[in-house]
Amino acid sequence: MANTTGDQPERGQFFLFGPEMGSGARFRGVIFENIQHLLSPPRSILRPESGGFPPLLELPRLTFDESRGPAPRDLEGGLSGYWLVSDRLRQVMLAVDRGAFEFVECESSFVDGSKGPTHFLCDVVRELDALDEEASQLEINVSEDYARGKFYFLGGGARLAFKRDVLGGAHVFLTPFNPSAFCDRSFRDAVREAGVPIDPGKSGMSFVDVANI
Repeated sequence: MANTTGDQPERGQFFLFGPEMGSGARFRGVIFENIQHLLSPPRSILRPESGGFPPLLELPRLTFDESRGPAPRDLEGGLSGYWLVSDRLRQVMLAVDRGAFEFVECESSFVDGSKGPTHFLCDVVRELDALDEEASQLEINVSEDYARGKFYFLGGGARLAFKRDVLGGAHVFLTPFNPSAFCDRSFRDAVREAGVPIDPGKSGMSFVDVANI
């Protein structure tokens, strides 16, 4: 169903935040060496359904191999359910909103055995039921088929507003009814001020204004 009211979401205040998907510059130069050893059967990916990190027998081990493709950018998705983030991006995440994320440092090396750049697996773990459904414009499906009874569809010109009293001091968060991560302008600006490239193709990071998705 579509919810529309006279209230309008504010431009430039909140963003869909995550790995960019449009440039075609997806990394392929990283081998997750010990993923099979870390999995908890019958799960086929490392990330639990509830999010966060399971108990790990050892640190994730990555090998950087330029012959397989480009090195990871500051943020990449699709690593057994997690984001892969650079050390400089992790520092911003911790400085702006430590409680929004969980990290596990990876042991990384190049194919010649030398030490690789520091990277972390990252998961957004703060969840807030903060979407203002009445002030937003989006499709909301209500059905017992969904684990939590409903689902937010964010395509097709969705426009979102959030309840600031629910957010409190949160800068990065999930909602219960869509797996996408959101952030506010303070977080986006801090990422840019830290020197992470604005160009999503270079940083691997996308910020989409939720007032006009």
